[in-house]
Formats: sequence, structure tokens, C-alpha cells
Amino acid sequence: MIPFTPEILARLIAKPTVSRTSNLALLDYVEGLMRPAGARIERFSHPDGSRANLFATVGPQGAGGVVLSGHTDVVSVEGQAWSSDPFTLTERRDRFYGRGTADMKGFVAASLRAALLAAGRPLKRPLHLALSYDEEIGCIGVRGMIEALAARTERPALCIVGEPTEMRIATGHKGKRALRACCHGQEGHSALAPNALNALHLGAAFIQALQARQAHLADHGARDPDYDIPYSTIHAGVMQGGTALNIVPNRCEIDFEIRNIAEDDPADILAGIANDAAAIAAPYRNRFPMACIEIEEISSYPGLATRTDAPAVRLLARLLDDEATLKVAFGTEGGLFDQALSLTTAICGPGSMEQGHKPDEFVSRDQLDRCDAMLARLIEELETIG
Repeated sequence: MIPFTPEILARLIAKPTVSRTSNLALLDYVEGLMRPAGARIERFSHPDGSRANLFATVGPQGAGGVVLSGHTDVVSVEGQAWSSDPFTLTERRDRFYGRGTADMKGFVAASLRAALLAAGRPLKRPLHLALSYDEEIGCIGVRGMIEALAARTERPALCIVGEPTEMRIATGHKGKRALRACCHGQEGHSALAPNALNALHLGAAFIQALQARQAHLADHGARDPDYDIPYSTIHAGVMQGGTALNIVPNRCEIDFEIRNIAEDDPADILAGIANDAAAIAAPYRNRFPMACIEIEEISSYPGLATRTDAPAVRLLARLLDDEATLKVAFGTEGGLFDQALSLTTAICGPGSMEQGHKPDEFVSRDQLDRCDAMLARLIEELETIG
């Protein structure tokens, strides 16, 4: 008997697949469900073998069909005050609580049930599941799977990324570059601080420059009114430096990000920031030849900008009987599927990202039911699309 979506979700939540930790037990559970149903399954492993992507297909061989994409990793619960065990699915007042219920194991559970149902139906086009690892730290894990799929002549046609949109159709999100600026100064005794070069002071000036760039983008940059924040943004999230109060620090690191709308090239924004970094260090170079601010990329992923008349959007509009679209503030793996595999991609899944990454994360029963209904209609479409 095919389990219901909440039953599957309970098993998924019980696997504490925090980013950078193993998801293999979860994938073993998925394979245990899918192989007896006849699914064709492949894994694409991290180099150290501790975690993997999984690509499963039901239905006929050949090109075409629809990919249901979801990530298996979740963010940490460390330091969060939960009302119940975050890794035990708990139902209260038609809400299912647990880490990852909204972001995004609810969709993964519904997709697994849909694939099991589809395996017994006369599909004319295949249904694919793409489950990835380490999405939460920069969409890192999925790239190995996408590279392998890109090398094939037969590819899927459409992709639905099931991030939480409250079952609305999202056609876009901003791209992101995560970066680190390393400020190099000259250490010294704090009693003689003017004779040294404080790397924290360089870092403070760099953050001021980031603020100025952000203000320029807000006042004069390109606009996309479909976003809550309709322009590209720059944000500094972490600053580290210094070892003791009586030592002038010689090193300071700042982690910052660029989230760009499609109309802005992040390389251009970064070039401006690099010019600012050079200008900050330049006045000190005569006295302190080591003075500089070096910028390196930590991770990045492209934005998504799918046309509202694209096949994936039209398909979702039929399945949901709703043509309204929006764009989301958070990033997804959708831009990678769109650009690397040329799959027209849209985002639609149960729950709200307002619940994601918080204590007492939840997805409602109604949202799971709506997702189940959408995927049931997708199976009907795959039976009729010739």
C-alpha cells in the first residue's frame, strides 16, 4: 500500500540531514520506496562519499517529461527553542511541525508519493525526481548531478522546484554571490597603535563602501517591481578579526553577499566593490606594503527569470487552475536547472518560507493536500501528453 504524504514526511523528518552531514540514510529510505515500484535510480555522490544526489525516474524511457526537484538538507536547529523535538514530526491543529517540513521535505514527501502513484499508471512521458544535498549552503551539491545530466542526449523537458511558495507559481528569484574580503594590515602593540595598521579599521571602511554601493543601487539601480525588494542588494553578514585588545590586528575577514536582479550583472557590481577595496588600501601602501583587501568567492548560483508564457509556467497554471505568478526573495536550484540543462523551470511548493529556518517550523495539512492534488493532476497530464 502506498503511504500517505504525512507518513512519508515523518520518515524524512526523522533523518537529521543538516547541510554538510550525511543524507545517505534518507536516500536509502527513498530507494526502499521507489525500487520495488520499478523506478530507475541513480546516485551522484560527494567526493568523500558522505552524501549524494539521487535521480529517480518512473514511466517510459526517453527524453521529455517533468522533473520534480527538491533538496534533502536542512538548516541547523542549534540555539533554537523548539516546542517539540525538531526531528520528530508532530501534528498540532492541522499543522505538521519539524525541521524541514516547509523547507522543503513537505514537497519531497508529496513528490515521492506522486512518483509511487505514477509508477502504476500508463505514462506517455516520464516523471523524474531530483533530490540534492547541500542546497542550503549555496546550491553546491546539485551541480554534480546536473553536470552528469547535461552530458546526456536525452533530457527532461520541464522542471518544478518545490520550494515553499504556498502553492503559488513563482517564475523568478535573484542570483547570489557569497564572497569574503580579507583585509591585511600590520600588527603592533596597542600602546603604539598609530605605528601599526589596524585591519579592523580597513574592514570598517570596506563595510562603509558596501553601504554606499547598496545605497546607490537602491536609489539609482535597475528595478524589478515583482520583488519585495525591487533592486539588487549587498549585505555584510560576518566580520571577524583580532585576538586581544592590546594587539593591533593584522587581519580581518568580512563575509558579504550580492543578490542581483536579472537586469544587473553581478560581475559589474563586484568590479565596483573591488575598486573600492583597492582605494581603501592605497593610502597605506607606502608605509605598509602588505596593506590590501583581497576578495574571494565562496559560492554562487544564478538567478531565475522564467517567462510567464514558458511551458513550465503554463503547465503549473493548468494544474493549479490559477495563472497568477510572483517572484520569491530566496534563492533556489532553479537557475542551475534552467541554465545548465535548458529546462524551463518554475517554483511551486507547499508551505511558506516565513516558517523556514525558524524554531517550530511547520507546513499545514491543507498545503500538503493542495500539493498532492497538483501532483495528481500532473500524473494525468503525463498520461495524455504525446
